Formats: sequence, structure tokens, C-alpha cells
Amino acid sequence: MTKTTTTESGPLDPIDAPDRQTAAGDDVRDYAGADDAPASPRRRRKDATPAQRALALLVRREHSRPELRRKLLARGIDEADADAAVETMTEAGWQDDARFAASLARARVMNGYGPMRIEAELSTHGLAPEIVAGAFQSLEDDGDADWPARALDLLTRRFDAEVLAGDPAARRKAGDFLMRRGFGAGVLHSAIRQFCGR
Repeated sequence: MTKTTTTESGPLDPIDAPDRQTAAGDDVRDYAGADDAPASPRRRRKDATPAQRALALLVRREHSRPELRRKLLARGIDEADADAAVETMTEAGWQDDARFAASLARARVMNGYGPMRIEAELSTHGLAPEIVAGAFQSLEDDGDADWPARALDLLTRRFDAEVLAGDPAARRKAGDFLMRRGFGAGVLHSAIRQFCGR
């Protein structure tokens, strides 16, 4: 709690108050000089090693090997050190392309994306075809790869069945929506027919 001191000319702001004690024995501090006081010495944090930087990235979320390497290079780590850090993380089990692919595929399924869009995104990460196939197998094993049901769920949340049943333009719009989401023609036509038949 700051106290104000009174002078002959009126109240004195605590910032303007001189360093002295009041009659009651309370200290009145000179806050104006606080900026001039020497700062307490801070310990300088050591620069993180490339492996520590890689681990910091992996703790936040899964990364593919190429993505992790690219991020390390963007942070100013030279190529040899970045490659060594990625290799260290992979050997220690912190980085795993199969785990990354399964995690990304599952996240995209939960966000309402279809198999074509998920496969395209996984391929942008430079993953081997068998890893991409493993991610889709993981979705199947967990029961998350029921694409017609997922497409139907998206239609239910986004469109009105009565409007779609009576309007070809609305059905075309729904089909375009599902296509952009990554569902194939067979799945989207089936989902729209089933949705309109309710």
C-alpha cells in the first residue's frame, strides 16, 4: 500500500516523495529513482542443443521426420546437427513417422475430413506409402474409417434434408462440400441419396 505525504503546498504523490521516514516511522520510498536502480543479475540461459530443441517441438505435438528437420533448420541449426538431432529423437522413440501419420489421420477424421483429403495431407509430409497405408489401417482397426457414415454425419449437421430432396442445386452444393472435404464420388452420392431419403 502506498502512502501519500503532505507538504506545505499540498499532498505529495508517492512518485515524487523523497526517501525518508515519516513521523510514524513508516518508510516513504522514492519511486522515481526505481528505474535507475541496478537490475538484479539474471542468469543467462544456456542455448539449447539441437536435440533439446527437437524434443521441445516433439513435446508439443507429433512431427514427421522431414517436418522436424525443416523446423530445426528454420531455427538456425545447421544441416548436420539437425539430421543428428532428428536421428537421436527417432532412436529414442520420441519421433515416429507411423505414430505421426496415425495421429494426423485421426485428428483429420475427427474434424470431418474424408480419405482423399487425409491421404493428400499425409503425402505432403514426405511419408512412405506403407506408413500412409498403416495410418488408414489404424483408422479401420479403431472403427474410425466408416466413410459413408462420416459423410452422412456431415450432411446432417450442415444441410436440411427436405431442402436437399427437392432442390438439385442444393444437392450439387452438398456434393461439392463433401468433395472439398475429401470424400470420393461414390461415397458422397450414396450419402446424399441416403440423406434425402429420410
